[in-house]
Amino acid sequence: QPNGQRILALIGKDDHAASGIVLPSQMAAAIAKLEAAVIQEELSHQKLRQQAESRDEPAPRFEAISLRQRSLPFLDMLRRSLREDQEIVWGV
Repeated sequence: QPNGQRILALIGKDDHAASGIVLPSQMAAAIAKLEAAVIQEELSHQKLRQQAESRDEPAPRFEAISLRQRSLPFLDMLRRSLREDQEIVWGV
């Protein structure tokens, strides 16, 4: 549940709503926001690793499953739904 809430928050949806909808007209923006968040996380992790290396410190530890991995099924669903001009509905 926390991972789903994070993804919903990243695309601008109420992350505590028990139900919701993503309209086809919202999907391109949702995809762009989610892809940008994935890139931002990866850049942040890379920067933290480089900083630790430059200080001869142990590499930082991150969650075992990255945002890229967690968001992939939802991104696939967004792309497929956009292509088919179908909304995504949950909790109804």
